[in-house]
Amino acid sequence: MILLQNISFGFPGGNLLFNHINLTISTQTKSALVGSNGMGKSTLLKLIADELQPLNGNINIHGDIFYVPQLFGNGNDLSIAECLKIDQKLYALQKITEGDVDEKYFEILNDDWDLEERSRSALQYWGLGDFELNQKLENLSGGQKTKVFLAGIQINQPEIIILDEPTNHLDLEGRKLLYDLIDKTNATVIIVSHDRTLLNLVDTIFELSNQGIATYGGNYDFYTQQKEVEKEALHNDIHAQERALKKAKEKERETLERKQKLDARGKQKQEKSGVARIMMNTLRNNAEKNTSKLKNIHAEKISGISGNLRDLRSSLKNSDQMKVNFNDSSLHSGKILMTLEEVNFSYGGEKLWKENLNLEIRSGERVSLKGQNGSGKTTLIKLLLGNTEPSAGKIIRADFNRIYVDQEYSLIENDLSIYDFVQKFNDQALQESEVKTLLSRFLFGKETWDKKCGVLSGGERLRVLLCGLSVSNKTPDMIILDEPTNNLDLQNVEILTNTIKDYHGTLVVVSHDEVFLREIGMDREVVLI
Repeated sequence: MILLQNISFGFPGGNLLFNHINLTISTQTKSALVGSNGMGKSTLLKLIADELQPLNGNINIHGDIFYVPQLFGNGNDLSIAECLKIDQKLYALQKITEGDVDEKYFEILNDDWDLEERSRSALQYWGLGDFELNQKLENLSGGQKTKVFLAGIQINQPEIIILDEPTNHLDLEGRKLLYDLIDKTNATVIIVSHDRTLLNLVDTIFELSNQGIATYGGNYDFYTQQKEVEKEALHNDIHAQERALKKAKEKERETLERKQKLDARGKQKQEKSGVARIMMNTLRNNAEKNTSKLKNIHAEKISGISGNLRDLRSSLKNSDQMKVNFNDSSLHSGKILMTLEEVNFSYGGEKLWKENLNLEIRSGERVSLKGQNGSGKTTLIKLLLGNTEPSAGKIIRADFNRIYVDQEYSLIENDLSIYDFVQKFNDQALQESEVKTLLSRFLFGKETWDKKCGVLSGGERLRVLLCGLSVSNKTPDMIILDEPTNNLDLQNVEILTNTIKDYHGTLVVVSHDEVFLREIGMDREVVLI
C-alpha cells in the first residue's frame, strides 16, 4: 500500500510544483503516472522512492522499494553491486565463506545465501552475463545501465517497483524482456513512460495535471478512450457556452433597444404634456440610471459566460493546432536517393556488420532501421548523412536536401533565442507578426520568445523545431529520425506522430517504439546484425 496525503513540493527558489496532492495505490496493482512534461511525474516518483522529501504532507508506504531512475549520471562512480545496493551483503557473504563467524555478517546477509547465483542469473537474463558485480557503471552505455537496474529487480525481489522511463535506452529485445517481467510480477508497480505497449500492461492510469491527480481504472488504451469521451463532452460544453454567449449578447442588444424606444416615447409624451424642465431632467437621469443598471446586469452575465468559455477552451489539447503543412517533395516518387554497395565499417580492425550492406533508398519510402543495442544503427545514419565514410564498399548519393533529427534535437542551436532560431527557417520572408503568431500556435507565448533554446525541455525542443519547419517554404526531401520519442511525453509523441503522418517525403527512422512505427506507417525494415 502506498498512501500520499496532502503532499506539497517545490524546488528552492521556485514555485510549488504541486500542492496538496493525494494518491492511494493498492498492494499488487500495476499503475502508470501520465501527464505533460514539467508536471512533476519524475519528482513524484522520487518522493515515493524516498529520494526527495516533501515540503508538507505524509507519505506512508508498506513494503520495500526498488527504484529504477531515468538518469544514471550520479551513479557513474559506483559499481554494479553498489548501484543495486547488494555490495554489503556480498561483502558479508565473502567474509563468511572465508571463515569469519562475526555475528554482524550473518545479520547483514540475512540468510541470503544464493545472492551471487541470483545476481549472475539476473545479469545473464538481461544479456549482461560477461559483467562483473564490481564493475563501474561509468563505462556502460545507456541501455546497459538500464538493464543493470532492471536486473536489480530480480536480484532484490522487492514488493514495490518504481520505473521512470525504463525503455528509453532499451532495444526491442530488452523491451520484450521488460514487458514479460512486468506482466508476470506480483509486486506493486508504478511506471512513468511514453512506451504505450508498456502502459497497456497496467491496470490503473493516474493523470497528473495542474488540477491534481485523476484516476482512470484501466490500461492506456482505456485511458485514451475515456479522454476522447471527455474531449467530446468538452467540445459540446464549448458549443453550448458559445450559443449561450451569442444569445446573451442578442438579448442585451434587444433589451437595450426596447428600453431606448420606451424612453424616447416617454420623453415625447412628457414634452407634449408640458412637464417642467427640472422634472424632465430628473426623469432623464432616472432613465439613464436604469439603462446603466441594465447594461451592468447583461455585462456581468456575458462576462461570466465568456470566462466559462475561456476556461473550457484552455482545457482543450493544443496538439490539433500544432500542424506543419509540408509541401510535396520536389523529387518524383521512386527516384533512387542512396545506394549502398558492399558497405561496412570497422572499429579497431573489426567489421561492424557480419555481412556487407547492400541497400537502396528511394524517394517517398519509409524505412525503419532496426537492430539490438550496439548493432550500428547510429553508425549507419552517419554513413547515410555523409558524416562518416565506410571502411569498405561505396555509397552513391543523389542531390537532395535532408534533415537529421536525433533524440536530443541537436539540430537546434542552443545559443539562439526561440524567436531567432525560428527566424532562421524564414526563407519565405514572413512578417515578424506572422512568425510570432506561429510561435503562439506552437505554445510559445511572447514571454518565451527571448528564452535560449539551450534551456528547453525535450517536448519544447520538438515544438520549436516543428515551428521552424512550418515557417520554412522548403520541405526536406528526406527526414532521418534517430530515437525521436525518447525524451517526449505522450502528448508530444502524439504531436510528432501527427506531423510525420502528413509528411510525403522520404523517411528513415531508428526507433524501438513499435506503436510509433506502426502509427507513422513504415514501408519496410532494414535489420542490422
